[in-house]
Amino acid sequence: SIRFIPVVSRVRISLPLLSKLCKMFAELFRYHNHGLVIVTVKVFKQSKVRRMTMRVGIGYDVHKLVENRALILGGVEIPWEKGLLGHSDADVLLHAIMDALLGAAALGDIGKHFPDTDPKYKGISSIKLLEHVGALLEENGYAVENIDAVVIAQRPKLLPYIPQMAENIAKTLGLEKNQVNVKATTEEGLGFTGSGEGISSQAICSLSSMYDYSVDMTKTHPTGCAGCKGCTNKN
Repeated sequence: SIRFIPVVSRVRISLPLLSKLCKMFAELFRYHNHGLVIVTVKVFKQSKVRRMTMRVGIGYDVHKLVENRALILGGVEIPWEKGLLGHSDADVLLHAIMDALLGAAALGDIGKHFPDTDPKYKGISSIKLLEHVGALLEENGYAVENIDAVVIAQRPKLLPYIPQMAENIAKTLGLEKNQVNVKATTEEGLGFTGSGEGISSQAICSLSSMYDYSVDMTKTHPTGCAGCKGCTNKN
C-alpha cells in the first residue's frame, strides 16, 4: 500500500481555517482510503496568527420602509409598524453581509446569484440565501475569518435584537460567535434613514484561502490525484 504523510508545520493557521483543514484532510483520506494519512498541526494562540492570504470584502444595501410588510433584520422579525420592501424578505443586514462575502471571494454580488426577476426568490428568507453563499465560499476554498456589520436606522431601537442577529449569522455560516459582530446606529434625523424612509446596512468581512495550506498529492502519487478539494491544482 501507499503511505501519504502530508505534514503542516511551522505555518500559523487561524482557528476558523483549522476546522476547514480538518474537513479537507478527511475528504482527502476518503479519496485515498487505501493508504494512511497523518496530519500534524500545531495550533498557536489567536494573537500570534499570521495569514498567508487575506481577502476583504465590503457590502452595502438599502430598502424602503413600507406598511404591511414584516421587518426582518439578521433573520429576526422585529415588531414594528412598517417593514422593508423587497423581492425577498428584504433583510437589509444579511444582504449587505452576503455582498461583502461574495465580493471578498470575487464571486459577484447578490444581484447576480439571486436576481429579483426570478420568481423562486419571491419572499424567500435571506437566511436561506446566506446558506447558499456559505456553500459557494466553501466550494471555492474560502473560510470566513470575521464579519463586522452595522444597521443604520432611526427607528426602531435594535439593541435588544442584536445578539440574536449575530447568533443567526454565525450559525448559518458555521462560525463561532466571536467571529460575527453586529452594530446599530442612527443618523441623528439626517437623510432618508433619519427621516424613517428606509433602513440601510454596511458590512465588511475577511476571508482566508484553504489552498494556501493544501498539499499537492500529484507530487507524491505517481498516478495523480483523485480530485479532492485539498489539491493545490484546483480544476
